[in-house]
Amino acid sequence: MFKRILIANRGEIAVRIIRCCREMDIETVVVYSTADAKSLPVMTANYAVCIGPAKAKDSYLNQDAIIETALLMHCDAIHPGYGFLSENADFARKCEENNICFIGPSSEIISKMGDKQSARKLMIENGIPVVPGSKGIIGSAEEAAQIAAEIGYPVLLKASAGGGGKGMRKAFNEQELAGAFETAKAEAKAAFGNDDMYMEKLIINPHHIEVQILADTKGNTIYLGERDCSIQRNNQKLLEEAPSSFLNDELREEMGKVAVKAAKAAGYYSAGTVEFVMDDEGHYYFIEMNTRIQVEHPVTEAITGVDLIREQIRIAVGMKLGYEQEDISIANHAIECRINAKTPGIVSFVHFPGGYGVRVESHLFAGYEVSPYYDSMLGKIIVKGRTRLEAIRRLRRALEELVIEGVETNLEFMHLLTYHPAFIKGNYNTGFWEENNETIRKWLEEGTNEA
Repeated sequence: MFKRILIANRGEIAVRIIRCCREMDIETVVVYSTADAKSLPVMTANYAVCIGPAKAKDSYLNQDAIIETALLMHCDAIHPGYGFLSENADFARKCEENNICFIGPSSEIISKMGDKQSARKLMIENGIPVVPGSKGIIGSAEEAAQIAAEIGYPVLLKASAGGGGKGMRKAFNEQELAGAFETAKAEAKAAFGNDDMYMEKLIINPHHIEVQILADTKGNTIYLGERDCSIQRNNQKLLEEAPSSFLNDELREEMGKVAVKAAKAAGYYSAGTVEFVMDDEGHYYFIEMNTRIQVEHPVTEAITGVDLIREQIRIAVGMKLGYEQEDISIANHAIECRINAKTPGIVSFVHFPGGYGVRVESHLFAGYEVSPYYDSMLGKIIVKGRTRLEAIRRLRRALEELVIEGVETNLEFMHLLTYHPAFIKGNYNTGFWEENNETIRKWLEEGTNEA
């Protein structure tokens, strides 16, 4: 087993990894920026090293500084968490070149699956259903128009190196296409340093379903059920739940097996998710694979009892999976709600909810300064119940108990969202935000939750 792991991340995921390492008797080194000098990960890790100023490009994205720190601190491995360098093939390659274990798949696999168009091609070759679209990289707006005419509008332009909703634009007709293409291309260049674009047929308001998989280096791959991530704003997830109320047991098993097939086609190992869009008739299509731990991984942990970070570390050290497919059973229903800051500032007071079936993942404490430099997520409230309705009621109670003072958050909005009829019925898709956010805002202004 590893003796010391460097955590190349910040916030709640850094805290999550530190806790897991402590249980496994592994020492931790956390790298941090000057803006995070007084953060919870810095206070709780065995060692902390400042690697640069506040801007991510000068600290958390500074590959050489992170590698140098890992070598100086005699770390066996680096855990990248999510975001930042977690899906950066160049960084994984630098780890390999310096004999540092990258806790995740190899640089070759990250490169293969991180290039969305290459991943799409691989899935087609292996009989995995994909959304109709371009066969390769699109070189110009004119070429995009030709392909769109063939597959039919509306279409979705996507950055091949994209993620997190960046480098992605919809076009509903030829007049919108040219501008959407150039905008998405420019955004992709700025965000990823790669402006390669491809195109898919846009499935209007699909269900966004992702299947969690675990795979070791011995050839064993299992799936751990799915998560419904359809409640999103600008392609950023707000709430996730498992299992999806839209799937029946037969479809759940089928999609799980398809996800395993996709992972094996890529030669994948580590924790990862295979993501699908699904229409109202139950037809599903592969869209991408995330080669890292997900923000919403606690939802799966809540319904399966599997510690995904622990398994990720065990796989990285070369151990066999601690579970076989028949060991995985889904019990309970779980929901995760993301709490985001609307403004930077200093948290003057915080009180987290507790009680049976409630889990909190956060890096907040009274006196913590919410920085404008990083992602706005302050924490996640995860609940589980014997039924979906029980989980919803528990989530409401937990959100009512949560208190964060000093900064503006989306707490009240998310609390009211749990009262929306479409959410309660489980009858929602990726169009939920656009269709219902004004209604929820009206409730917020009026101090009511009456439709």
